[in-house]
Amino acid sequence: MNIKERIEELRAELHRHNYNYYVLNAPEISDKQFDDMMRELQDLEKEHPEYQDENSPTMRVGSDINKNFTQVAHKYPMLSLGNTYSESEVAEFYERVKKALNEDFEICCELKYDGTSISLTYEDGKLIRAVTRGDGEKGDDVTDNVKTIRCIPLVLHGNYPPSFEIRGEILMPWVVFEELNREKEAREEPLFANPRNAASGTLKLQNSAIVASRKLDSYLYYLLGENLPCDGHYENLQTAAQWGFKISEHMKKAHTLQEVMDYINYWDTERKNLPVATDGIVLKVNSLRQQKNLGYTAKSPRWAIAYKFQAERALTRLNKVTYQVGRTGAITPVANLDPVQLSGTIVKRASLHNADIIEGLDLHIGDMVYVEKGGEIIPKITGVDKEARTMLIGEKVKFITRCPECGSQLIRYEGEAAHYCPNETACPPQIKGKIEHFISRRAMNIDGLGPETVDMFYRKGLIANAADLYTLTADDIKDLERMGEKSADNIIKGIASSKEVPFERVLFALGIRFVGETVAKKIAKSFANIEELEQADMATLTNIDEIGEKIAQSIVSYFANASNRQLVERLKEAGLQFSRSEEDLSGYTDKLSGQSIVISGVFQHHSRDEYKALIEKNGGKNSGSISSKTSFILAGDNMGPAKLEKAQKLGIKIMNEDEFLKLIS
Repeated sequence: MNIKERIEELRAELHRHNYNYYVLNAPEISDKQFDDMMRELQDLEKEHPEYQDENSPTMRVGSDINKNFTQVAHKYPMLSLGNTYSESEVAEFYERVKKALNEDFEICCELKYDGTSISLTYEDGKLIRAVTRGDGEKGDDVTDNVKTIRCIPLVLHGNYPPSFEIRGEILMPWVVFEELNREKEAREEPLFANPRNAASGTLKLQNSAIVASRKLDSYLYYLLGENLPCDGHYENLQTAAQWGFKISEHMKKAHTLQEVMDYINYWDTERKNLPVATDGIVLKVNSLRQQKNLGYTAKSPRWAIAYKFQAERALTRLNKVTYQVGRTGAITPVANLDPVQLSGTIVKRASLHNADIIEGLDLHIGDMVYVEKGGEIIPKITGVDKEARTMLIGEKVKFITRCPECGSQLIRYEGEAAHYCPNETACPPQIKGKIEHFISRRAMNIDGLGPETVDMFYRKGLIANAADLYTLTADDIKDLERMGEKSADNIIKGIASSKEVPFERVLFALGIRFVGETVAKKIAKSFANIEELEQADMATLTNIDEIGEKIAQSIVSYFANASNRQLVERLKEAGLQFSRSEEDLSGYTDKLSGQSIVISGVFQHHSRDEYKALIEKNGGKNSGSISSKTSFILAGDNMGPAKLEKAQKLGIKIMNEDEFLKLIS
């Protein structure tokens, strides 16, 4: 046997033994035999670099060569799931699916693993790319680090498609997490808060050899591609397990709502015996065809929901209440507590949300309060142990009437729970908060700037709003504390680079109330430039899909404010992108201009979301309900009988797929 044949034989054997040990939990050889084979392969590859292979088992060891991560666009967006803590909302989800499909369906029940999301791309049976979730549209390429995770196959076996993507969760097992924190404690380093943070932090380390030493685990839960083996999500994953992937053995198909509830109730207790962290159950419509027809909302799929387990609760003492001012002027009361352990972290502060919550809890300083951490970064107080009250209890907590930062009289808008400081142009936390939002990663993404730097620039009188950033020079900031010439140059370069950020992100960066990332994208696709948006009235704005009166009124009010218009004008003069690119504008028509269209039924040529996009691209408006203003209904198979009856009653035209495609062709 020649050298090349021996190398290939060792690689094949090590891949097989790795799969047996880390995926099947059924090793055939001892650890020493495995290590000896690995060492022989490493020596042969070192002596014969001409036989190098990016997917060799030796890649599992990792490298001490530091690499910066590059951003990679996701072929399919990685959307988040809608969350619920309520079984009644699970039942509502089930009924919505039942009504929308109007045919039999199955629900795939899965454990919701609490780690960091990953997308793996395979071509010709080899792992070619691993990308983090990032912002859902693009993430960091962490391929070298992921190759060190033993349960993720580098080379597949069996009858797999030529190209596909599989998604899952990277996890740190409890035993590894606890050992890692013991080591950090011995070195007097800050501890990881929980296994999810530890896994996420590990995956982003520059040194893949350290990543390899952390013994990360992974479960894969979603297969995507053009040539998948089955229509069933569950069946696809069972097939993927035969190719070498680690798929949870706890997945189960449910045919009734009761079976779904039984699964939830079983794992609410049993999850505590698992070797990795879980925080809920994921429910997915099993058929890919049915998933496609159900489509997506702006942020999440309609065919899936995450049920989160009820949060852990702890009892501790309330010492005082302080108040924070957000960038929108919203005042948030914060409870300061005796430190208490909760869900793996030490909790000292908890949100009280608003005045109504405080009044409903009947809080007094010194009360023993129940604290929960239910999916929020800041825990919240959910109750008071009134039986623990003594004669020494402090005064009743009353919501403040003036801004704790600038002294302005607080206001409360009709229909809202929060109080606001109206002094948005002179209240320091609001000014700094708006700038911090403007520079954030998902907005202008200005390298070198953070909250501390913004605070320093503001205190020094260098900036009073976002537009002031674009008048800064390196000489203005190089002599400031912890700065220096190199840092100053990097910040100025980062500010200059932000001028290339596209229109939709600039809109989001402005911080218009209720205009988040998704809404900003909708608006950017509906107006050619900022001038058109500034002139838009309520009717024009509410004609945009998913833009209601609340959002529309906020946009109109923003541009009615002279200081906001002045800010936008200065940002335009600085060279920011306040119009859609030529590439983005191409392909749009006015064939459906002024028409309101309702989509109903199951389609053959395109999904509902694709038809929604086509309607918008041709100038039409998507509507969720039939009214006298409806222009026509785009109808597929199994159109709801109630919609059909209403359409006939109002005399509204019903158009099939072929007619519609001909209309816009």
